[in-house]
Amino acid sequence: MTEGTLFIGSHLSASGGWNALLKRSRAEGGTTFAFFPRSPYGSRSKSLTPEGAGAFGQALREAGYGPIVAHAPYVYNFAAKDPAKRDFAVNALAEDLRLLALVAAAGQSIGLNIHPGSHVGQGADEGIRLIAEGLDRVLGAIASGPDASAFGTDASDAAPSVPILLETMAGKGTECGRSFEELAAIIDRVDARWRPSLGVTLDTCHVFDAGYDLLDDFDGVLDAFDRTIGLGRLRAIHANDSQFGLGSRKDRHANIGEGKLGLRFFARLVTDPRTAGLPMILETKEVAETTHRDEIALLRRLAADGSQPEA
Repeated sequence: MTEGTLFIGSHLSASGGWNALLKRSRAEGGTTFAFFPRSPYGSRSKSLTPEGAGAFGQALREAGYGPIVAHAPYVYNFAAKDPAKRDFAVNALAEDLRLLALVAAAGQSIGLNIHPGSHVGQGADEGIRLIAEGLDRVLGAIASGPDASAFGTDASDAAPSVPILLETMAGKGTECGRSFEELAAIIDRVDARWRPSLGVTLDTCHVFDAGYDLLDDFDGVLDAFDRTIGLGRLRAIHANDSQFGLGSRKDRHANIGEGKLGLRFFARLVTDPRTAGLPMILETKEVAETTHRDEIALLRRLAADGSQPEA
């Protein structure tokens, strides 16, 4: 593997619009990145307007960027008890997909990451049912809407050009998606026509905290993912170390090499052919101005070296 084949970057501020995102990514040495397509609290973005989205996608493609990952606001909850909250999540996600389709139309690969939702005491089975129902509503509306051609699909076909990526969760509180089985259950309940639109983002901290031993059984965890969901649906990585470790269900990220996963794990992550080609997004704390730039450089060194350092 050469340095240029590792697509890595951080979650960037979208303040200032499309061009500012690209400038920030270049400053940290990124070849991918994540961003919120609207306010983290759910209001529509004043910076990321449809104007300029196509030029942005073209600039990324010409610069050799890997797939980039938009992140849906945390306030979306497809499993909420309140139907109005579920309706908001459905309508807002559809708006996000329409905006991001303008980036994809320029030839730049992009996915939209979402937290599946929290069942807030209704039980995991009901949460899974509601999440699948919400995804059906979103994807059905996109595929049959007047702008369906922008997504490369129609009502009788599959797959908008911007896939929805369900994030693996750590299992705190009433989160759904705390196991591969729960994610598979959501996907399996979505209408078969829309399932090609669904992928998964594997968050390394979340999966470890949920009880999957990425450190000492990396192969076993990926094999379990493949049996349950299918590695073909694995589309992105959130590359985060873990403060509290295996089975803690805490969801507390640590900086790369400074948590319970350690550098030995990250060396495996960036060299294993099943994961090394995926976009890797840092969601680590910026303790200094150069934190993410330094972490990107560190992961590139691990990839180039190809060795497995001690933890």
